[in-house]
Amino acid sequence: MRRMLPILLVGLLALQPAAADARPGLGGSMGSRGSSTWSSPSGAAPITRSMTPNYGNYGNAGYGNYGGYGNRRPLFGGGMLAGFLGGGLLGMMLGHGFFGFGGGFGFLGLLLQLALLFWLARWVLTRVFGGAPALAGGAAGFARGGFPQPPRPAARAGGPRQSLSVTQSDYQQFTQLLMGIQAAWSRQDLAGLQAMTTPEMVGYFNEQLSDLASRGVRNEVRDVRLLQGDLSEAWSESGRDYATVSLKFSIVDVTFDRAGHVVDGSPTERVTVTEFWTFVRRLPGHWILSAIQQAR
Repeated sequence: MRRMLPILLVGLLALQPAAADARPGLGGSMGSRGSSTWSSPSGAAPITRSMTPNYGNYGNAGYGNYGGYGNRRPLFGGGMLAGFLGGGLLGMMLGHGFFGFGGGFGFLGLLLQLALLFWLARWVLTRVFGGAPALAGGAAGFARGGFPQPPRPAARAGGPRQSLSVTQSDYQQFTQLLMGIQAAWSRQDLAGLQAMTTPEMVGYFNEQLSDLASRGVRNEVRDVRLLQGDLSEAWSESGRDYATVSLKFSIVDVTFDRAGHVVDGSPTERVTVTEFWTFVRRLPGHWILSAIQQAR
């Protein structure tokens, strides 16, 4: 019986609905922050779910499709030239000149052999690479030589990122969104969430609410009180304004089953949460939620 007790406890825990951090976002880090999606402000956990592509490893991934010297098959001209050079050097070491001519030609013969070698190298490079060899270094010389160049990432539309000033009216909107999103989440009101969040965030919230419902539970967040709000960064890019704010707030976070019994949290005890919320707007529109990140 003692041996079976740990197994029974594990089984009972597995049957319990996993409802910890059941507030909007379920304690995860998700959404989009424009060009800053994959770089987090100080104190924020990195985003793990986003519809914004991550090009952070472009420098390593871009070259992988072209291969290195080890897997390139030698060109005909290169192999022939290498053979001539090898044979010529060997001939010089044996005292027979580059092409096997005897040493009786003297200095004039050496000049003649060097001239022939130069002509042969120029002819091979012209036939193989389509032009004269570049004597000076630089990207243009490599391009003319036929070496494949990795594609360059397209420039972002809408101009560079610019700093943005946030007003007291903006802070009031952020507070209203914090309260409104928690209330719409508790009501399972997708229409209300659509008015306050981006389509991407609505998709995440809908997925999370559906998952809770499939396990026979529902989460309610009550009596939201904002304790502290600090602006982490604000900027404009591509015709949109972004603002990431560190929000410290206390809530009553409780989860019920279908019969109304409490399965997680407490209807009377408060919990304190710190999250980074990113808001976005396209002027003259209003702010909406575009990302949630947990504090480290």
